[in-house]
Amino acid sequence: MKKVNLRIPLLVNVLFIATFLFVSCSDDDSVTETEVATQVGVTLDDPDFDPTDWTDATHSKSADADFDEVFDNTTVKRFDFVISESNWEAMLVDMTSLYGTFGQNSSGPGGLSDVDEDPIFVPGEVFYNGKEWYKVGLRFKGNSSLQTAWQSGILKLAFKMDFDEYEDDYPQIDNQRFYGFKKFSLKNNYDDSSFLREKVAADIFKEAGLAVSNTAFYTLYVDHGDGPEYFGLYTLVEEIDDTVIDTQFSSDDGNLYKPEDYGASFAEGTINEDGFEKKTNEDEADWSDIQSVFTALHATTRTTDPASWRLGLDAVLDTDVFLHYLAVNTVIQNWDTYGRMEHNYYLYNNPDNNLLTWIPWDNNEALQEGKQGGSLNLNFSSLSNNDWPLIEYLYADEEYKAIYDNYVQQTVNGPFSTSYIQNIYDTYATIVEPYATTEVSGYTFLNSSGSFQQAITTLKSHASSRATAVGKYLN
Repeated sequence: MKKVNLRIPLLVNVLFIATFLFVSCSDDDSVTETEVATQVGVTLDDPDFDPTDWTDATHSKSADADFDEVFDNTTVKRFDFVISESNWEAMLVDMTSLYGTFGQNSSGPGGLSDVDEDPIFVPGEVFYNGKEWYKVGLRFKGNSSLQTAWQSGILKLAFKMDFDEYEDDYPQIDNQRFYGFKKFSLKNNYDDSSFLREKVAADIFKEAGLAVSNTAFYTLYVDHGDGPEYFGLYTLVEEIDDTVIDTQFSSDDGNLYKPEDYGASFAEGTINEDGFEKKTNEDEADWSDIQSVFTALHATTRTTDPASWRLGLDAVLDTDVFLHYLAVNTVIQNWDTYGRMEHNYYLYNNPDNNLLTWIPWDNNEALQEGKQGGSLNLNFSSLSNNDWPLIEYLYADEEYKAIYDNYVQQTVNGPFSTSYIQNIYDTYATIVEPYATTEVSGYTFLNSSGSFQQAITTLKSHASSRATAVGKYLN
């Protein structure tokens, strides 16, 4: 069995102090990116390199996003990361400072630490199909999945990739892109023995006609000093604030929000700016569109004049999109989002109609009954009263409920019809099995190679059971 070699250096205490210095001075605008990088132990070297592989089509911002090249559903592609030994050590030390010793749970049984910081970026080289991308910003990413994997001693961690993160330090890569894309999430298929949930859920939303990230399967190899190591099978996910709003809407000029925690439930009296982090137009201190949804949603006319209430809500929120999303999300079962958790969705103020539009995000927990109370029932009988008003209030309204029910039927007749989705599972399983079942100890969430096929069987049975549940609900 292969062992994970963390290679923590003797100067670990120095780097811990450097991390402390970074946190202490991160709000100081006088500190440059290079100075911050030095303080946390990140090395910026080779300033005069020549980007010999650079072409307009592959590396330039002027190129249109090449979805066919990057998001190919018919194969598994490969990324290679090359990260210097010192920068890899800095990444691991930073993770230790955030989440404790690798392979140990320092938060108590079943507990997770409340950490607001993201892990640090380091520059690394990314290789794909014989070409090199230079000084790409690479960091670990995730919330509970990142912490749980780290504390479990599994180094198959998710990554954030930003291709021009270091353009100020290396003018040669100004506006560097990867086939027209600035950044990606590289998801590690945490707690998913099928490796398919993230991708298939996104595919279903997309085929339903909703705005959502494109996804694709990639293997990842990382060389941090000892040659390439197989980190496993990942899912590449298009970033909402990069090309999703640029290509799936007429313009990317609208306000984009990533709701998180308090306020993200839209419960009455919970509105706050921190709960709706801006991802575009960050310099404009204007959350009036969010405030308008709170005001319209909780208007007294909801019970005294429902028609007027609907008109007010329809004027600020794309309720049709939300109800369509809600139907798909509830049919396929996806518990780790609105209705159970205050996260994993975006809101975009669509410039075409000035309506806040719902965009699903982070679907690795979909297509199963779930945890934390489980996925919501189709009639929302398991919904906590007054905690999730966008569901509770709209479902209680006869006209909105009729729209929801129609989308429930469309979902099982279309993108989640049993025979169709079971065929998708079989097709993708055939594509990824050689890469999933050859993951190595310390870089996998599989208990055994047999766990993969069992997970595929479970997904196919789940599809059948959901068709039955929908039939009972609608009848």
